[in-house]
Amino acid sequence: MPNLIKGQVYFDDRWIGDHGIGRFAREVSRRLELPPANLRGSPTAPFDPLRLSLYLASNQIHLLSPGFNAPILGSKRFIPTIHDLNHIDMGSGFLRASYYQLILKRSCRQAPLILTVSDFSKRRIVEWSGVSAEKVINVGNGLSAVFSETGNTYEPGYEYLLCIGNRKAHKNEERVIKAFLRANVDPEIHLVFSGKPSPRLMEIITQEKAERRISFLGPMNDEGLASVYRGSIGLIFPSLYEGFGFPVIEAMASGIPVLTSSTTSLPEVAGNAALLVEPNSTSEIAAGIHEIVTNTALRSELIKKGLEQSACFTWDKVANRISEALTQSIGDHFKS
Repeated sequence: MPNLIKGQVYFDDRWIGDHGIGRFAREVSRRLELPPANLRGSPTAPFDPLRLSLYLASNQIHLLSPGFNAPILGSKRFIPTIHDLNHIDMGSGFLRASYYQLILKRSCRQAPLILTVSDFSKRRIVEWSGVSAEKVINVGNGLSAVFSETGNTYEPGYEYLLCIGNRKAHKNEERVIKAFLRANVDPEIHLVFSGKPSPRLMEIITQEKAERRISFLGPMNDEGLASVYRGSIGLIFPSLYEGFGFPVIEAMASGIPVLTSSTTSLPEVAGNAALLVEPNSTSEIAAGIHEIVTNTALRSELIKKGLEQSACFTWDKVANRISEALTQSIGDHFKS
């Protein structure tokens, strides 16, 4: 980080955690070495816009947030990171929609810079907020070193396909279950989900009498998740909406083939290294599962291309892009 910026831009480190934005926050914070803002409370709390406003009024610095929180006042010295507009595009209730419309959109228009993680998200942010495309910078995402072909491998005693999700509707998990059970594959193959089951998914599994073939692994740290990737036949990730899609590159780096969606950011992230399907088509997902499991030539090709594609995503590149964007956007403010 150039000395011109270092010490003048602070970092909202409250976002650091075991989730997509949390990983982005952790890896970027390590590399940029910006001083922490030492803010209290959750960045997603209802009163955080007021907290940020008071902080910016009391400190004549720029504040970089790795997430989508924003102040009511002081946005000319605030840089948000908007990973996607899922809450707008997929719907998330009146309060969240009001926050985006009344606070975040206004902050975007006043902010000197907006960071995001894909060209898809950049286009949506520009369309939604009305800001110029030059103001929104795609810094991408990186791949943590733990996700690789080497290391411990999860061995449950059966072959399995893997689905990474969080039980939210846009993850398309109901359709994944139905497609898996209709796919023409060995009935001894299981489908394994990360996280805990939801009542709705358990209801479907019970209706389909599939309790023996479908299981949930509960919460996992990155090391545990990496071992589950390595042991899998392949990743099944036909999400309806992603601003980036970490599981795609994590699975590729772990040496397994990937099936994902032909929509939103996923073709951009996957390149030509994944089998793309229409996520609203159960039959197309089922046919894709059959190919991932049975087509040996396709599997080998996807694994090879996946290793090459995932190597393009590094946290050092992300940090360098952020540093360059900060320097170009707000560096002149500190000269003299």
